[in-house]
Amino acid sequence: MQDLPGIVITGASGRMGQMLIKTVIGSDKVRLVGVVEREGHDWVGRDVGEAMGGAALGVTVTDQPLDAFAKAQAVIDFTTPAATVQFAKLAAQARAVHVIGTTGMTEDDIAQLGPCARHAVIVRAGNMSLGVNLLTVLTKKVAAALDADFDIEVIEAHHRHKVDAPSGTALMLGEAAAEGRGVSLADVSDRGRDGITGARKLGDIGFTAIRGGDIIGEHDVMFAADGEQIVLRHKATDRSLFAKGALKAALWGQDQKPGEYDMLDVLGL
Repeated sequence: MQDLPGIVITGASGRMGQMLIKTVIGSDKVRLVGVVEREGHDWVGRDVGEAMGGAALGVTVTDQPLDAFAKAQAVIDFTTPAATVQFAKLAAQARAVHVIGTTGMTEDDIAQLGPCARHAVIVRAGNMSLGVNLLTVLTKKVAAALDADFDIEVIEAHHRHKVDAPSGTALMLGEAAAEGRGVSLADVSDRGRDGITGARKLGDIGFTAIRGGDIIGEHDVMFAADGEQIVLRHKATDRSLFAKGALKAALWGQDQKPGEYDMLDVLGL
C-alpha cells in the first residue's frame, strides 16, 4: 500500500473536493496522504472522514499545503484561480504532479503556471471527462470543415451555485472551434448579449450560460446556417466522472517530464 502514489486533495470541503476524496479512497491504485482547506475553515484539524460525516480515515485536514504536498506524488486541485496559482508554486517545490480542474482562470493566472511547469508536471483542463474531450476534438474538426456561413454558439448549463461563466468547458470548446477556423477566440468571442446589440457578426463564436437547480453540466456546440443546424452535445449526469478523469491524469503524470499538459495528452487524443 505504501508503494502506491500518494494523493493530496485541495478544497476538501467543496463538492468536487469531497467527490475526489471518495474516488481516491475507493481506488486500489493510489492512496490519500493529505487534504487541504483554507486557514480558519472549521474542518482544519479534524479527521477528513469524520468531517464528511462518515468514519475516520486517518487523514487530518490541514491549512499547511506545502507540508501536505511534500508527502505526495500528486495534488488534485479544483479550487479558485488565486489558490491554484499558489498551489502550483508549492507543488513545483515538492516536485508533485499538479492536476488542475479549477475554472475561471485568467490569462495572467495561466501565465504564472509556466515557471512552475519547469519543475513539475501540470495537467490543466476545463473538463476532465473523456466525453467532453472527445467533443472538443469533434468541435475542432467540424469548425474546420464548415465556413463562416455557419454561426457557432456554445451553450452551457450548470447548477445555481457555479460562480463563473462561461464555464471552463465552454471556453475549451470555444477555443477548439476557433482553432478549427484558424482564428483567435479573443478576437471572435461574443458574450453577454443584452438589449439592442445589433445583428450577429459573421464569424463570431457566441456563448450562452444557463444557471439553475442542480444541473451537473450540459454543453452544446451549435453550428447554425440558413436552412440547417448541426448540434454536438455532452451531458454529465454524475460528478464522479470528473474525479475519475482527474485521478487518471494524476497517474499518467507520474511518467512524464515537467511541463504543461491537458486531458487530450492524457487520453492520447
